[in-house]
Amino acid sequence: MSLSAAEEFDVVVVGGGPSGSTVASFVAKQGHRVLLLEKESFPRYQIGESLLPATVHGICGLLGVSEEIERAGFTRKLGGTFRWGSSPEPWSFAFAISPRMAGPTSHAYQVERMKFDDILLKNSRRLGVDVREECAVTEVIEDGERVRGVAYRDSTGARHTVSARYVVDASGNKSRIHRRAGGERTCSEFFRNIAIFGYFEGGKRLPAPKRGNIFCAAFDEGWFWYIPLSETLTSVGAVVTSEFAESAQGDPADALSRLIAKCPRIDDLLADATRVTEGVYGQVRVRKDYSYSNSRYWRPGMVLIGDAACFIDPVFSSGVHLATYSALLAGRSINTVLANDLNEEESFAEFEARYRHEYGLFYEFLVSFYDMNSDHDSYFWQAKKVTSFADSELEAFVELVGGVASHDGAFVDAESVRARFKHTAGELERSVTQVDRTGADDSTPMYQSEIMGSVMEQGTQIQVQTALGGDLDAEAALFPGGLVPSADGLRWVAPTER
Repeated sequence: MSLSAAEEFDVVVVGGGPSGSTVASFVAKQGHRVLLLEKESFPRYQIGESLLPATVHGICGLLGVSEEIERAGFTRKLGGTFRWGSSPEPWSFAFAISPRMAGPTSHAYQVERMKFDDILLKNSRRLGVDVREECAVTEVIEDGERVRGVAYRDSTGARHTVSARYVVDASGNKSRIHRRAGGERTCSEFFRNIAIFGYFEGGKRLPAPKRGNIFCAAFDEGWFWYIPLSETLTSVGAVVTSEFAESAQGDPADALSRLIAKCPRIDDLLADATRVTEGVYGQVRVRKDYSYSNSRYWRPGMVLIGDAACFIDPVFSSGVHLATYSALLAGRSINTVLANDLNEEESFAEFEARYRHEYGLFYEFLVSFYDMNSDHDSYFWQAKKVTSFADSELEAFVELVGGVASHDGAFVDAESVRARFKHTAGELERSVTQVDRTGADDSTPMYQSEIMGSVMEQGTQIQVQTALGGDLDAEAALFPGGLVPSADGLRWVAPTER
Protein backbone atom coordinates (compact mmCIF):
# COMPACT_ATOMS: atom_id res chain seq x y z
CA MET A 1 0.00 0.00 0.00
CA SER A 2 1.27 3.46 -0.87
CA LEU A 3 1.87 5.91 1.96
CA SER A 4 2.53 8.87 -0.30
CA ALA A 5 -0.52 10.77 0.97
CA ALA A 6 -0.20 9.69 4.59
CA GLU A 7 0.49 11.90 7.58
CA GLU A 8 3.99 11.42 8.92
CA PHE A 9 5.05 10.88 12.53
CA ASP A 10 8.07 9.43 14.26
CA VAL A 11 5.88 7.09 16.33
CA VAL A 12 2.26 5.97 16.22
CA VAL A 13 0.89 4.50 19.45
CA VAL A 14 -2.23 2.33 19.25
CA GLY A 15 -4.16 2.53 22.54
CA GLY A 16 -4.45 5.22 25.20
CA GLY A 17 -4.30 3.13 28.38
CA PRO A 18 -1.39 3.32 30.86
CA SER A 19 1.09 1.58 28.55
CA GLY A 20 0.13 3.66 25.50
CA SER A 21 0.07 7.05 27.21
CA THR A 22 3.29 6.26 29.08
CA VAL A 23 5.34 5.32 26.02
CA ALA A 24 3.88 8.24 24.07
CA SER A 25 4.86 10.67 26.82
CA PHE A 26 8.40 9.32 27.20
CA VAL A 27 9.03 9.56 23.45
CA ALA A 28 7.47 13.03 23.21
CA LYS A 29 9.68 14.20 26.10
CA GLN A 30 12.67 13.58 23.79
CA GLY A 31 11.21 15.91 21.17
CA HIS A 32 9.83 13.31 18.75
CA ARG A 33 6.53 13.56 16.87
CA VAL A 34 4.02 11.15 18.39
CA LEU A 35 0.46 10.28 17.37
CA LEU A 36 -1.73 8.30 19.79
CA LEU A 37 -4.87 6.64 18.44
CA GLU A 38 -7.50 5.51 20.96
CA LYS A 39 -10.67 3.76 19.81
CA GLU A 40 -12.77 4.91 22.77
CA SER A 41 -13.55 8.29 24.32
CA PHE A 42 -11.93 8.98 27.69
CA PRO A 43 -12.69 8.60 30.50
CA ARG A 44 -13.76 5.01 29.90
CA TYR A 45 -14.15 1.90 32.09
CA GLN A 46 -11.20 -0.48 32.56
CA ILE A 47 -10.51 -3.26 35.03
CA GLY A 48 -7.35 -3.24 37.15
CA GLU A 49 -7.47 -0.91 40.10
CA SER A 50 -4.58 -1.78 42.44
CA LEU A 51 -1.19 -0.14 41.85
CA LEU A 52 2.34 -0.84 43.09
CA PRO A 53 4.79 1.72 44.52
CA ALA A 54 7.07 1.37 41.48
CA THR A 55 4.30 2.79 39.29
CA VAL A 56 3.24 5.55 41.68
CA HIS A 57 6.68 6.78 42.72
CA GLY A 58 8.75 5.64 39.74
CA ILE A 59 6.90 5.83 36.43
CA CYS A 60 4.47 8.56 37.49
CA GLY A 61 7.39 10.58 38.82
CA LEU A 62 9.26 10.34 35.52
CA LEU A 63 6.05 11.34 33.72
CA GLY A 64 5.57 14.35 35.99
CA VAL A 65 2.12 13.40 37.32
CA SER A 66 2.95 12.32 40.89
CA GLU A 67 1.40 15.39 42.51
CA GLU A 68 -1.70 15.13 40.35
CA ILE A 69 -2.11 11.48 41.31
CA GLU A 70 -1.73 12.42 44.98
CA ARG A 71 -4.38 15.17 44.67
CA ALA A 72 -6.86 12.84 42.95
CA GLY A 73 -8.03 11.42 46.30
CA PHE A 74 -7.41 7.76 45.50
CA THR A 75 -7.43 5.27 48.37
CA ARG A 76 -3.99 5.06 49.94
CA LYS A 77 -2.61 1.51 49.89
CA LEU A 78 0.07 0.64 52.46
CA GLY A 79 0.33 -3.04 51.55
CA GLY A 80 -1.81 -6.13 51.21
CA THR A 81 -3.72 -8.61 53.38
CA PHE A 82 -4.08 -12.30 52.50
CA ARG A 83 -6.07 -15.28 53.72
CA TRP A 84 -3.66 -17.58 51.94
CA GLY A 85 -1.34 -20.42 52.78
CA SER A 86 -1.67 -22.90 55.63
CA SER A 87 -2.73 -20.36 58.26
CA PRO A 88 -6.52 -20.01 58.78
CA GLU A 89 -6.06 -16.38 59.80
CA PRO A 90 -5.30 -13.46 57.45
CA TRP A 91 -1.77 -12.06 57.39
CA SER A 92 -0.56 -8.75 56.02
CA PHE A 93 2.48 -7.09 54.56
CA ALA A 94 3.38 -3.42 54.47
CA PHE A 95 5.54 -1.85 51.77
CA ALA A 96 7.36 0.08 54.51
CA ILE A 97 8.95 -3.05 55.98
CA SER A 98 11.18 -3.33 52.94
CA PRO A 99 14.27 -1.11 52.92
CA ARG A 100 13.77 -0.88 49.17
CA MET A 101 10.53 1.07 49.67
CA ALA A 102 10.81 2.63 53.12
CA GLY A 103 9.98 6.27 53.78
CA PRO A 104 7.82 8.45 51.53
CA THR A 105 7.59 5.80 48.81
CA SER A 106 6.10 3.15 51.10
CA HIS A 107 2.59 3.38 49.68
CA ALA A 108 0.63 3.02 46.47
CA TYR A 109 -3.02 3.64 45.58
CA GLN A 110 -6.21 1.81 44.78
CA VAL A 111 -7.47 3.73 41.75
CA GLU A 112 -10.55 3.93 39.61
CA ARG A 113 -8.88 3.22 36.29
CA MET A 114 -11.15 5.49 34.30
CA LYS A 115 -9.82 8.41 36.38
CA PHE A 116 -6.20 7.25 36.58
CA ASP A 117 -5.94 6.50 32.86
CA ASP A 118 -7.49 9.87 32.01
CA ILE A 119 -4.79 11.66 34.06
CA LEU A 120 -2.04 9.88 32.12
CA LEU A 121 -3.64 10.54 28.73
CA LYS A 122 -4.15 14.25 29.44
CA ASN A 123 -0.51 14.41 30.49
CA SER A 124 0.48 13.02 27.09
CA ARG A 125 -1.41 15.87 25.44
CA ARG A 126 0.39 18.41 27.63
CA LEU A 127 3.72 16.92 26.55
CA GLY A 128 2.88 17.43 22.88
CA VAL A 129 1.43 14.06 21.88
CA ASP A 130 -1.26 14.31 19.17
CA VAL A 131 -4.03 12.34 20.91
CA ARG A 132 -7.01 11.33 18.76
CA GLU A 133 -9.87 9.54 20.48
CA GLU A 134 -12.61 7.47 18.82
CA CYS A 135 -10.09 6.41 16.18
CA ALA A 136 -9.88 2.66 15.58
CA VAL A 137 -6.81 1.21 13.86
CA THR A 138 -7.86 -1.18 11.11
CA GLU A 139 -4.56 -2.07 9.42
CA VAL A 140 -0.85 -2.32 9.98
CA ILE A 141 1.01 -1.19 6.86
CA GLU A 142 4.16 -3.09 5.94
CA ASP A 143 6.92 -2.67 3.40
CA GLY A 144 8.82 -5.91 3.12
CA GLU A 145 10.20 -6.89 6.51
CA ARG A 146 9.39 -3.57 8.16
CA VAL A 147 6.21 -2.01 9.52
CA ARG A 148 5.76 1.48 8.09
CA GLY A 149 2.50 2.77 9.55
CA VAL A 150 -1.20 2.15 10.15
CA ALA A 151 -4.61 2.84 8.71
CA TYR A 152 -7.47 3.93 10.96
CA ARG A 153 -11.07 5.14 10.89
CA ASP A 154 -12.19 8.19 12.84
CA SER A 155 -15.53 8.77 14.60
CA THR A 156 -17.21 9.65 11.28
CA GLY A 157 -16.00 6.48 9.59
CA ALA A 158 -13.49 8.28 7.41
CA ARG A 159 -10.33 6.31 6.63
CA HIS A 160 -6.84 7.73 7.20
CA THR A 161 -3.29 6.46 6.80
CA VAL A 162 -0.27 7.39 8.88
CA SER A 163 3.40 6.62 8.25
CA ALA A 164 5.83 6.27 11.13
CA ARG A 165 9.27 4.99 12.04
CA TYR A 166 7.61 2.89 14.76
CA VAL A 167 4.16 1.52 15.51
CA VAL A 168 3.56 0.66 19.18
CA ASP A 169 0.73 -1.75 19.93
CA ALA A 170 -0.59 -0.77 23.35
CA SER A 171 -4.17 -1.81 22.62
CA GLY A 172 -4.48 -4.37 25.40
CA ASN A 173 -5.53 -7.98 25.69
CA LYS A 174 -8.10 -7.55 22.90
CA SER A 175 -5.50 -6.25 20.45
CA ARG A 176 -6.39 -6.95 16.83
CA ILE A 177 -2.92 -6.25 15.52
CA HIS A 178 -0.53 -8.04 17.89
CA ARG A 179 -0.02 -10.89 15.40
CA ARG A 180 1.55 -8.42 12.98
CA ALA A 181 4.62 -8.48 15.20
CA GLY A 182 5.18 -11.96 13.79
CA GLY A 183 4.51 -14.13 16.82
CA GLU A 184 1.70 -16.08 18.45
CA ARG A 185 -0.08 -15.58 21.78
CA THR A 186 0.03 -18.62 24.06
CA CYS A 187 -2.12 -18.92 27.16
CA SER A 188 -0.52 -20.32 30.31
CA GLU A 189 -1.77 -23.79 31.18
CA PHE A 190 -0.96 -23.11 34.81
CA PHE A 191 -2.93 -19.87 35.05
CA ARG A 192 -5.77 -20.85 32.71
CA ASN A 193 -8.29 -19.24 35.03
CA ILE A 194 -11.61 -17.42 34.80
CA ALA A 195 -12.26 -14.10 36.52
CA ILE A 196 -15.77 -12.93 37.36
CA PHE A 197 -16.09 -9.53 39.02
CA GLY A 198 -18.38 -6.68 39.97
CA TYR A 199 -18.64 -3.64 42.26
CA PHE A 200 -20.34 -3.15 45.62
CA GLU A 201 -21.39 -0.20 47.77
CA GLY A 202 -21.17 -0.36 51.56
CA GLY A 203 -18.67 -3.19 51.99
CA LYS A 204 -16.73 -3.40 55.24
CA ARG A 205 -13.18 -2.16 55.58
CA LEU A 206 -10.22 -3.75 57.32
CA PRO A 207 -9.16 -2.03 60.57
CA ALA A 208 -6.58 0.77 60.32
CA PRO A 209 -3.84 0.92 59.17
CA LYS A 210 -4.86 -1.82 56.72
CA ARG A 211 -8.03 0.00 55.69
CA GLY A 212 -6.76 0.67 52.17
CA ASN A 213 -5.09 -2.72 51.63
CA ILE A 214 -6.10 -5.06 48.88
CA PHE A 215 -7.50 -8.22 50.51
CA CYS A 216 -6.98 -11.56 48.74
CA ALA A 217 -8.72 -14.64 50.13
CA ALA A 218 -8.16 -18.18 48.91
CA PHE A 219 -11.01 -20.70 48.90
CA ASP A 220 -11.43 -24.20 47.51
CA GLU A 221 -12.17 -23.10 43.94
CA GLY A 222 -9.69 -20.24 43.62
CA TRP A 223 -9.28 -16.85 45.26
CA PHE A 224 -11.05 -13.49 45.66
CA TRP A 225 -9.80 -9.94 45.38
CA TYR A 226 -11.41 -7.22 47.50
CA ILE A 227 -10.22 -3.71 46.56
CA PRO A 228 -11.47 -0.62 48.45
CA LEU A 229 -11.69 2.03 45.72
CA SER A 230 -13.26 4.68 47.95
CA GLU A 231 -14.87 4.93 51.37
CA THR A 232 -17.90 3.09 50.01
CA LEU A 233 -17.06 1.53 46.61
CA THR A 234 -15.36 -1.89 46.44
CA SER A 235 -14.19 -3.98 43.50
CA VAL A 236 -14.81 -7.69 44.14
CA GLY A 237 -13.69 -10.48 41.86
CA ALA A 238 -13.35 -14.25 41.99
CA VAL A 239 -10.59 -16.05 40.09
CA VAL A 240 -11.45 -19.72 39.59
CA THR A 241 -9.49 -22.45 37.87
CA SER A 242 -10.61 -24.29 34.75
CA GLU A 243 -11.33 -27.33 36.95
CA PHE A 244 -14.18 -25.35 38.49
CA ALA A 245 -15.35 -23.53 35.36
CA GLU A 246 -18.92 -24.66 36.03
CA SER A 247 -18.95 -22.32 39.03
CA ALA A 248 -18.86 -19.37 36.64
CA GLN A 249 -21.56 -20.67 34.31
CA GLY A 250 -24.93 -19.03 33.78
CA ASP A 251 -25.83 -15.48 34.65
CA PRO A 252 -22.60 -13.71 35.76
CA ALA A 253 -24.29 -11.86 38.65
CA ASP A 254 -25.77 -15.11 40.01
CA ALA A 255 -22.44 -16.91 39.58
CA LEU A 256 -20.59 -14.19 41.50
CA SER A 257 -23.14 -14.39 44.33
CA ARG A 258 -22.72 -18.16 44.56
CA LEU A 259 -18.95 -17.87 44.69
CA ILE A 260 -19.10 -15.17 47.39
CA ALA A 261 -21.20 -17.50 49.52
CA LYS A 262 -18.42 -20.13 49.28
CA CYS A 263 -15.79 -17.77 50.71
CA PRO A 264 -16.73 -16.86 54.32
CA ARG A 265 -14.25 -13.99 54.65
CA ILE A 266 -15.57 -12.19 51.56
CA ASP A 267 -19.17 -13.06 52.42
CA ASP A 268 -18.74 -11.40 55.80
CA LEU A 269 -17.14 -8.25 54.34
CA LEU A 270 -20.12 -7.90 51.98
CA ALA A 271 -22.80 -8.75 54.55
CA ASP A 272 -24.21 -5.19 54.55
CA ALA A 273 -23.23 -4.27 50.98
CA THR A 274 -25.30 -3.95 47.82
CA ARG A 275 -24.01 -4.66 44.33
CA VAL A 276 -23.86 -1.69 41.96
CA THR A 277 -26.35 -2.30 39.13
CA GLU A 278 -26.22 0.96 37.17
CA GLY A 279 -23.59 3.02 35.35
CA VAL A 280 -20.10 1.88 34.35
CA TYR A 281 -19.80 -0.29 37.46
CA GLY A 282 -23.23 -1.86 37.13
CA GLN A 283 -22.22 -4.90 35.08
CA VAL A 284 -20.78 -8.16 36.37
CA ARG A 285 -18.05 -9.05 33.89
CA VAL A 286 -16.17 -12.25 32.99
CA ARG A 287 -12.67 -12.70 31.58
CA LYS A 288 -11.25 -16.06 30.54
CA ASP A 289 -7.72 -17.41 29.93
CA TYR A 290 -6.18 -14.07 30.75
CA SER A 291 -2.61 -15.16 31.53
CA TYR A 292 -0.59 -15.33 28.31
CA SER A 293 2.54 -14.22 26.51
CA ASN A 294 3.39 -13.52 22.89
CA SER A 295 6.30 -15.39 21.33
CA ARG A 296 7.63 -12.12 19.87
CA TYR A 297 7.47 -8.66 21.40
CA TRP A 298 8.89 -6.71 18.46
CA ARG A 299 9.85 -6.72 14.82
CA PRO A 300 11.45 -3.96 12.70
CA GLY A 301 9.15 -0.97 12.94
CA MET A 302 6.72 -2.45 15.51
CA VAL A 303 6.72 -3.21 19.24
CA LEU A 304 4.16 -4.76 21.62
CA ILE A 305 3.80 -3.45 25.18
CA GLY A 306 1.45 -3.94 28.12
CA ASP A 307 -1.35 -6.44 27.75
CA ALA A 308 -0.82 -6.56 23.98
CA ALA A 309 2.40 -8.47 24.75
CA CYS A 310 1.62 -10.45 27.91
CA PHE A 311 -0.44 -10.63 31.09
CA ILE A 312 -0.09 -12.60 34.32
CA ASP A 313 -2.53 -13.61 37.06
CA PRO A 314 -3.21 -10.42 39.07
CA VAL A 315 -2.91 -11.70 42.65
CA PHE A 316 -0.01 -9.29 43.28
CA SER A 317 -1.40 -6.35 41.29
CA SER A 318 1.25 -6.59 38.57
CA GLY A 319 -0.91 -5.50 35.61
CA VAL A 320 -0.35 -1.73 35.54
CA HIS A 321 3.24 -2.21 36.72
CA LEU A 322 4.10 -4.47 33.76
CA ALA A 323 2.19 -2.16 31.39
CA THR A 324 4.02 1.02 32.40
CA TYR A 325 7.39 -0.68 32.90
CA SER A 326 7.24 -2.17 29.40
CA ALA A 327 6.30 1.29 28.08
CA LEU A 328 9.40 2.76 29.70
CA LEU A 329 11.58 0.01 28.22
CA ALA A 330 10.09 0.47 24.76
CA GLY A 331 10.37 4.24 25.04
CA ARG A 332 14.07 3.93 25.83
CA SER A 333 14.61 1.72 22.77
CA ILE A 334 12.66 3.99 20.43
CA ASN A 335 14.38 7.12 21.72
CA THR A 336 17.80 5.48 21.37
CA VAL A 337 17.22 4.47 17.75
CA LEU A 338 15.61 7.77 16.73
CA ALA A 339 18.63 9.59 18.20
CA ASN A 340 20.95 7.31 16.16
CA ASP A 341 22.78 6.37 19.36
CA LEU A 342 22.60 2.58 18.92
CA ASN A 343 21.23 0.22 16.31
CA GLU A 344 17.70 -1.17 16.36
CA GLU A 345 18.58 -4.80 17.01
CA GLU A 346 20.70 -3.98 20.05
CA SER A 347 18.20 -1.49 21.49
CA PHE A 348 15.14 -3.70 21.15
CA ALA A 349 16.95 -6.83 22.26
CA GLU A 350 17.46 -5.00 25.57
CA PHE A 351 13.75 -4.09 25.67
CA GLU A 352 12.60 -7.66 25.11
CA ALA A 353 15.17 -9.21 27.43
CA ARG A 354 14.22 -6.96 30.34
CA TYR A 355 10.49 -7.26 29.71
CA ARG A 356 10.61 -11.07 29.58
CA HIS A 357 12.83 -11.08 32.64
CA GLU A 358 10.31 -9.02 34.64
CA TYR A 359 7.38 -11.09 33.41
CA GLY A 360 9.30 -14.27 34.19
CA LEU A 361 10.01 -13.15 37.76
CA PHE A 362 6.32 -12.54 38.41
CA TYR A 363 5.43 -15.83 36.74
CA GLU A 364 7.89 -17.81 38.86
CA PHE A 365 6.92 -15.97 42.02
CA LEU A 366 3.20 -16.54 41.44
CA VAL A 367 3.59 -20.23 40.58
CA SER A 368 5.46 -20.64 43.86
CA PHE A 369 2.94 -18.52 45.73
CA TYR A 370 0.07 -20.70 44.47
CA ASP A 371 2.07 -23.71 45.66
CA MET A 372 2.37 -22.28 49.17
CA ASN A 373 -0.47 -24.17 50.85
CA SER A 374 -0.55 -27.37 52.89
CA ASP A 375 -4.30 -27.94 52.72
CA HIS A 376 -4.21 -31.19 50.77
CA ASP A 377 -7.97 -31.65 51.04
CA SER A 378 -8.51 -28.89 48.50
CA TYR A 379 -8.41 -30.03 44.89
CA PHE A 380 -7.59 -26.47 43.85
CA TRP A 381 -4.26 -26.60 45.64
CA GLN A 382 -3.53 -30.18 44.63
CA ALA A 383 -3.93 -29.14 41.00
CA LYS A 384 -1.44 -26.34 41.54
CA LYS A 385 1.40 -28.42 42.93
CA VAL A 386 4.42 -27.46 40.89
CA THR A 387 6.13 -30.80 41.25
CA SER A 388 3.25 -32.63 39.53
CA PHE A 389 3.56 -30.63 36.31
CA ALA A 390 4.22 -32.40 33.09
CA ASP A 391 7.46 -31.38 31.42
CA SER A 392 5.50 -29.61 28.67
CA GLU A 393 4.37 -26.93 31.12
CA LEU A 394 7.87 -26.47 32.48
CA GLU A 395 9.22 -26.32 28.96
CA ALA A 396 6.65 -23.62 28.21
CA PHE A 397 8.05 -21.62 31.09
CA VAL A 398 11.60 -22.19 29.87
CA GLU A 399 10.53 -20.79 26.50
CA LEU A 400 9.01 -17.82 28.29
CA VAL A 401 12.27 -16.91 29.95
CA GLY A 402 14.30 -18.31 27.08
CA GLY A 403 14.20 -14.94 25.35
CA VAL A 404 16.18 -13.66 28.30
CA ALA A 405 18.49 -16.65 28.64
CA SER A 406 19.31 -16.69 24.92
CA HIS A 407 20.92 -13.25 25.17
CA ASP A 408 23.68 -14.47 27.46
CA GLY A 409 24.06 -17.90 25.92
CA ALA A 410 22.76 -19.73 28.98
CA PHE A 411 20.38 -22.64 28.75
CA VAL A 412 17.94 -23.49 31.52
CA ASP A 413 16.60 -27.04 31.39
CA ALA A 414 13.26 -28.17 32.77
CA GLU A 415 14.81 -29.92 35.77
CA SER A 416 16.58 -26.76 36.94
CA VAL A 417 13.33 -24.81 36.62
CA ARG A 418 11.57 -27.43 38.73
CA ALA A 419 14.30 -27.17 41.36
CA ARG A 420 14.06 -23.37 41.40
CA PHE A 421 10.27 -23.50 41.78
CA LYS A 422 10.60 -25.90 44.71
CA HIS A 423 13.23 -23.68 46.33
CA THR A 424 11.11 -20.54 45.91
CA ALA A 425 7.93 -22.18 47.14
CA GLY A 426 9.81 -23.55 50.15
CA GLU A 427 11.27 -20.13 50.92
CA LEU A 428 7.85 -18.48 50.80
CA GLU A 429 6.20 -21.16 52.90
CA ARG A 430 8.95 -20.94 55.53
CA SER A 431 8.47 -17.17 55.64
CA VAL A 432 4.75 -17.36 56.21
CA THR A 433 5.16 -20.22 58.67
CA GLN A 434 7.51 -17.97 60.63
CA VAL A 435 4.78 -15.30 60.70
CA ASP A 436 2.25 -17.88 61.91
CA ARG A 437 4.63 -19.11 64.62
CA THR A 438 5.35 -15.65 66.01
CA GLY A 439 1.74 -14.52 65.76
CA ALA A 440 2.83 -11.30 64.05
CA ASP A 441 0.29 -9.65 61.79
CA ASP A 442 2.70 -8.93 59.00
CA SER A 443 4.75 -10.96 56.55
CA THR A 444 8.06 -9.16 56.94
CA PRO A 445 10.06 -12.39 56.35
CA MET A 446 8.19 -13.11 53.12
CA TYR A 447 8.49 -9.60 51.80
CA GLN A 448 12.23 -9.59 52.45
CA SER A 449 12.70 -12.99 50.81
CA GLU A 450 15.06 -13.43 47.87
CA ILE A 451 12.37 -13.88 45.21
CA MET A 452 10.32 -10.90 46.41
CA GLY A 453 13.46 -8.78 46.31
CA SER A 454 14.05 -9.88 42.72
CA VAL A 455 10.48 -9.02 41.75
CA MET A 456 10.84 -5.52 43.21
CA GLU A 457 14.37 -4.80 42.01
CA GLN A 458 13.81 -3.01 38.71
CA GLY A 459 10.81 -1.07 39.98
CA THR A 460 12.88 0.10 42.92
CA GLN A 461 15.65 1.25 40.58
CA ILE A 462 13.14 3.43 38.71
CA GLN A 463 11.88 4.90 41.99
CA VAL A 464 15.41 5.82 43.03
CA GLN A 465 16.12 7.37 39.64
CA THR A 466 12.96 9.45 39.89
CA ALA A 467 13.64 10.57 43.45
CA LEU A 468 17.20 11.64 42.67
CA GLY A 469 16.36 13.32 39.39
CA GLY A 470 18.60 11.00 37.41
CA ASP A 471 21.69 11.66 39.53
CA LEU A 472 22.41 8.12 40.72
CA ASP A 473 25.26 5.68 40.65
CA ALA A 474 25.91 3.90 37.40
CA GLU A 475 23.64 0.88 37.02
CA ALA A 476 25.20 -2.42 36.02
CA ALA A 477 23.91 -4.17 32.92
CA LEU A 478 21.15 -6.66 33.75
CA PHE A 479 22.64 -9.18 31.30
CA PRO A 480 26.21 -9.79 30.11
CA GLY A 481 26.88 -7.54 27.14
CA GLY A 482 23.64 -5.63 27.77
CA LEU A 483 22.78 -1.94 27.97
CA VAL A 484 21.94 0.38 30.86
CA PRO A 485 19.58 3.36 31.18
CA SER A 486 20.90 6.84 30.47
CA ALA A 487 21.13 9.32 33.35
CA ASP A 488 17.65 10.70 32.60
CA GLY A 489 16.22 7.17 32.29
CA LEU A 490 14.80 7.72 28.78
CA ARG A 491 17.41 6.04 26.53
CA TRP A 492 19.84 3.12 26.49
CA VAL A 493 23.60 3.53 26.61
CA ALA A 494 26.54 1.16 26.80
CA PRO A 495 27.73 0.62 30.41
CA THR A 496 31.08 2.21 29.57
CA GLU A 497 29.29 5.43 28.52
CA ARG A 498 27.18 5.79 31.69
